[in-house]
Amino acid sequence: MAKTARKETDNSKTNNKKTVENTGMEYEDTTIGDGSEPDETSGEENSGRYGKKNIYDILEEEIVASDIPEKEKVAKLSNLLRLRSRKVNILVVGATGVGKSSTINALFNMEIAKVGIGVDPETSLIEQYVLDNLTIWDTPGLGDNVERDREIKRQIVAKLNESDENDNSVIDLVLVLLDASTKDLGTTYDLINNVLIPCLEDEASKRIIIGLNQSDLAMKGAHWDKERNMPDDVLAKYLERKAHSVSERIREATGLKLDPVTFCAGYMEGCDPAEIRRPYNLTALLYHIVKAVPKDKRLVLVNNLNEESENWEYDDGKDDYKKLTVESFFESVGNSIVGGMESGSEIGDELLGIPGMIVGAVVGGLFGTVRGFVGTALGKRY
Repeated sequence: MAKTARKETDNSKTNNKKTVENTGMEYEDTTIGDGSEPDETSGEENSGRYGKKNIYDILEEEIVASDIPEKEKVAKLSNLLRLRSRKVNILVVGATGVGKSSTINALFNMEIAKVGIGVDPETSLIEQYVLDNLTIWDTPGLGDNVERDREIKRQIVAKLNESDENDNSVIDLVLVLLDASTKDLGTTYDLINNVLIPCLEDEASKRIIIGLNQSDLAMKGAHWDKERNMPDDVLAKYLERKAHSVSERIREATGLKLDPVTFCAGYMEGCDPAEIRRPYNLTALLYHIVKAVPKDKRLVLVNNLNEESENWEYDDGKDDYKKLTVESFFESVGNSIVGGMESGSEIGDELLGIPGMIVGAVVGGLFGTVRGFVGTALGKRY
């Protein structure tokens, strides 16, 4: 269901070189010739003023076009360049048949990913999917063979202990997937309790996300409302109990509290439209992933979201996950472009003179830019 990203040209733009004073730095001025606002009425692509573009290029254009002193402009562009160099690495683990590949495909635009294997013999079983600065490490399924499981766990430990040039862990977070339709979760509990938590230690609660996939098949699929693409009340309560049970079992074994997200990655059986199952609660899973990624890295995820709007349409309604996700991306912009690179700092009251906490698109402001870009990707504008 992912769409291949396409590079498009908007002929309504003028391509004039703009040089920032006293720096010699040149940037493409690709603003619309008549200065008109973005078109919010066009189709499924991220459309209007920007067409299908990289979010960093869009932010660069907004900064260059902004009416601020050149010194501030250069500082913001410099911070944006550093932000653009950030990389995100996600390790996906789980038992055989839990839907790791379908989940990755539903979340991200995997059709344009470069596929490889582990960078060294220590991780040779782990597949690597690279989308710009986002790397997904997909581990083989556990539970088929004791000896193979032992080797997979060894390679997971090796990957979790890899460090970058700054001696920081390569892996930003671990996405653990379980099958909500089965009671046999022992293999994954063993992985969480005896491999992941000991490796991540004090950061385990921040760097482990647990997803209960295939929620539509729980209770033998009898209580899935196909028309609304969501569980009925009976199944919804069952899934809540299931998530609580998983959380309690991990807490009792390790003392760590992790709250699973119940979801359905979706799938397509043959070519019969009646057999297509659209993703459910993927927005909730994405929100938890975004919040787990360091603030100065979150924009990496923006460029690689799956462009199929129906993937983000259905959720449990417990919160406005789309809005929360977009606001989480704002934190990345606010901290890294305006407030410097301090990962723990809060967003200032204003960004380029525009109130940063106002909900609603602000044309010409960086918050408005990110909101429009991400909101369109998620099938809703803010």
